[in-house]
Amino acid sequence: MKSDEELIQQRDELKSQGVKYCVGAYVDIHGVPKGKFVPIDHFLHFAHGSELYTGYALDGLGQSPNDDEIASNPDLERGVILPWNKEVAWFPADNTFKGEPYEINTRVALKKVLGQAEEMGFGMNLGIECEVFVLRMTEQGTLEVPNPDDDLTKSCYDVKRFFDRYEWLDKVATVINDLGWDLYSFDHEDANSQFEFDFMYSDALTMCDRYTFFRLMAKQYAAEEGLIATFMPKPFADKTGSGAHFNMSLYDLESGNNLFKLSPEEDPKGLGLSELGYQFIGGVLKHGPAICAAFAPTVNSYKRLVRRGLMAYYSWAPVFNSYGRNNRTNALRVPMGGGRVESRNADASCNPYLASTLVLAAGLEGIREGIDPGNAQEENLYEYTPKQLADAGIQELPRTLDEAVKAFAADPFVTEVLGQELRDEFITYKAEEWRQYHQTVSQWEVDQYARLF
Repeated sequence: MKSDEELIQQRDELKSQGVKYCVGAYVDIHGVPKGKFVPIDHFLHFAHGSELYTGYALDGLGQSPNDDEIASNPDLERGVILPWNKEVAWFPADNTFKGEPYEINTRVALKKVLGQAEEMGFGMNLGIECEVFVLRMTEQGTLEVPNPDDDLTKSCYDVKRFFDRYEWLDKVATVINDLGWDLYSFDHEDANSQFEFDFMYSDALTMCDRYTFFRLMAKQYAAEEGLIATFMPKPFADKTGSGAHFNMSLYDLESGNNLFKLSPEEDPKGLGLSELGYQFIGGVLKHGPAICAAFAPTVNSYKRLVRRGLMAYYSWAPVFNSYGRNNRTNALRVPMGGGRVESRNADASCNPYLASTLVLAAGLEGIREGIDPGNAQEENLYEYTPKQLADAGIQELPRTLDEAVKAFAADPFVTEVLGQELRDEFITYKAEEWRQYHQTVSQWEVDQYARLF
């Protein structure tokens, strides 16, 4: 914690830049930021965790109406002055309870597992690919592509449709670079009015903070145009969905060297991955179905995790708990050049702190236990029959949120990593989400059955 003199200096620097308010934004179980706004003159109190919250008012923070309040503890080293409102300084935050880290908080959980990695001599690098739809919501509450010209069956990388949305794209790209995130590529993605931003990886905690902020920023600039930026994984049944692919590696805390990197010639499997990297994969695959609930945490997520669905061509999304080279039919992919592992079942709706916590803990278990993930799957698994999958020992990922939550609940690893209370909170909210969805009458059912019998 900074001294009061340092806090006063930071406060005065913020005031000199025109900041009037600050917010310590922690997240609920869904990864949605929450917080109170505090006048800058109360910055010292804010920095010491003055803001108290009724946890029962929020999803997944494990409180009842009779419980004492939780506090937020802002991370003062990771603040951002909002580019669209320079009177507000944003700080990612953790929750505390009676002065101690609050265990039913996903950012706190991630920091705990990062501490375990540090004890083993590792840090975690993470890059998250940011995919997002920019759409219009009609008066009837439906979603539509706002640009009628963005109607190609295969619109991926289309330059003309990129320029049609240039104003929004340029705002987001400019902010990413102004914040020092080092944007290196952005494009029109596979679906109509879908876009992707790729910026440089960082340590896992920083990347999760950035992804949380990115979602807020994308929505803000879309709203300025009367549109919505949606991180709903699958807005349209006949188009590809939005992933949030996690690109992961471990680095040596002393040297900073990538511990997954090996030349393809040195790697007996030829993927350019070290033994440590394969063991990490082994741990993730061991707990793949349970982790899927955190990577793909909504009912809608499993409309994305399909081979084809209502589309005219393959979905690109993984449906198998397997790994391979540059083979996008696997849940885990080792991209060309090796040195990292990409988890492809993570989608745009995930709580990045929760997903990172579980995938890192699983990878560390794989390293501790020396788990061999077996041979890479190089074939188009979309074409495999159930018998071929069984013969190859390939397990499918959960097909619905219900299946994923049951896998999450059944794996003791989840309780070991998250603790009983955080585990139970996730199950409670996601089981209820499935129950409500399953009991809702959809338009499809009306169209299919109302006049059939």
